[in-house]
Amino acid sequence: MNQISPLAFVHPEAKLGDNNIIGPFCYIDRNTVLGDNNVLQNNVTINYGARIGSGNEIFPGASISTKPQDLKFKGEETICEVGNNNSIRENVTISRGTASRGTTKVGDNNLLMENMHVAHDCILGSRLIIGNSTKFAGISAVVLCHQFCHIGGYVMIQGGCRFSQDIPPYIIAGKEPTRYAGINLVGLRRHGFSNDLIDLIHNAYRMLYSEGILAEGIKKIKSELQITPEIQYIIDFVSSSKRGIIR
Repeated sequence: MNQISPLAFVHPEAKLGDNNIIGPFCYIDRNTVLGDNNVLQNNVTINYGARIGSGNEIFPGASISTKPQDLKFKGEETICEVGNNNSIRENVTISRGTASRGTTKVGDNNLLMENMHVAHDCILGSRLIIGNSTKFAGISAVVLCHQFCHIGGYVMIQGGCRFSQDIPPYIIAGKEPTRYAGINLVGLRRHGFSNDLIDLIHNAYRMLYSEGILAEGIKKIKSELQITPEIQYIIDFVSSSKRGIIR
């Protein structure tokens, strides 16, 4: 017999095995499957598409089978599989799959420590110990931005970066220390920038960073390139920067 707190919500269509403990303020959505002998402490969320085995302990704030953090996701039917005997600590998030693979998988006998994230379509094996705040994700994460910094539009900042200068538009910022790492080609194409415009932006940064003094680079851009609104945006951003831009 399952022990379900009267303060928990379990959808009538959820499928539960036996001897599960469901703590107060837990939420178990429809289209979910929970095996036997699991312990869900308070405030655990089991979202649509979860397939959870047996003998798992899930701690407060964890959210399993969350909607993917992927703008390409359009609500397709996907799942998140969690095996047996896992310890899933506080505030862990595990996303369900997308059309790319269809399934996110976590194996057996793992310890997923506090505040870690498993992104859509990841596959984790068994007997893993994964430290606090680890992020298995294709997006930027754990970025430290100093106060008063400005970040331009259409920028991609790589995970783990820290910076105290402004980041101009249309670029990738990365490496250590954080610096210009090229044009954000994927992001610009996703937002409908033409190849000619992308080449123009690339040439602007090539000129800007080839000169030792930024003012000289801006002067070269003005004299040699077509000044579209995008190029003017770069010029204005760099010219008005009070902290200086990453190099």
